[in-house]
Amino acid sequence: MGSFTKTIIASICVIFLAVKWTAPRFDEESLRGARVLVTGASKGIGEQLAYHYAHFGAQIVITARREQALQQVAEKCLSLGAQKALYITADMSSDSDPDKVVDFAVEKLGGLDYLVLNHIGSSLFSMWQGDVEHTKWLMQVNFFSYIQMAWRALPSLEQSKGSLVIVSSLLGKSTSPFTAPYCSTKSALNGFFGSLYHELAMKKSNVSLSLCTLGLIDTESAMEKVRGVTKLPAYPATDAALNIVMTGATRQLELYYPWYTYVMVVTKDWFPSVTNYFIQNSYNYIP
Repeated sequence: MGSFTKTIIASICVIFLAVKWTAPRFDEESLRGARVLVTGASKGIGEQLAYHYAHFGAQIVITARREQALQQVAEKCLSLGAQKALYITADMSSDSDPDKVVDFAVEKLGGLDYLVLNHIGSSLFSMWQGDVEHTKWLMQVNFFSYIQMAWRALPSLEQSKGSLVIVSSLLGKSTSPFTAPYCSTKSALNGFFGSLYHELAMKKSNVSLSLCTLGLIDTESAMEKVRGVTKLPAYPATDAALNIVMTGATRQLELYYPWYTYVMVVTKDWFPSVTNYFIQNSYNYIP
């Protein structure tokens, strides 16, 4: 990597830090009593999101497929200070469950202040083998259910001047090997909600929209897939979740976590050969 490239990357990092430094200050009291729906909350980032909202005194509805795990998370949320902690099981590959979850949250909480969409379907970490049916299923879980829930929740969020928080991935902005179906779903998320952001702004909507771009996070499911395969460092789920909570609460459009995700997104268009070299050589792969 030449000195010019290093200088550019260093400059990008400085700009990123400057943006973070000048971002709106987070007031944790703004979340006390807030009505929050978090999806994919039985484990990983979603579980940590629930705990942070609980710590700040929010009213929470959590959802995932596993009832016993949801019950345990809800109980811990109450012990951490949540004013309410309710759960509802749902399968996001279903046509009806996404609407059912939003309706449940609105009814039980009396409205919504935050809709935090975080759930994902399971996908293999492997070379593309032509499984189109799996990709269709994953698109339903990771994309179509998101836009379905967002649309269902918008009237309530409009009334409360609420926030729509979308948990996406670096892989939706900078593609990577072994993740073709997953990349396609996250790219769709970024495209749809990036467009929706403009439409909400043009309509002078009360609803803020935050797109959260995450790198490799140390969740159990992620580590099972990439352990021994990638050289990239994994960052803590609890820290990622806190950054997501703060981004939604301060109504910022974008979050990049950890820091290198911002560098990757910016440099992929400026220096594609450098970015591609880095991506392809960050995995332990022998043909």
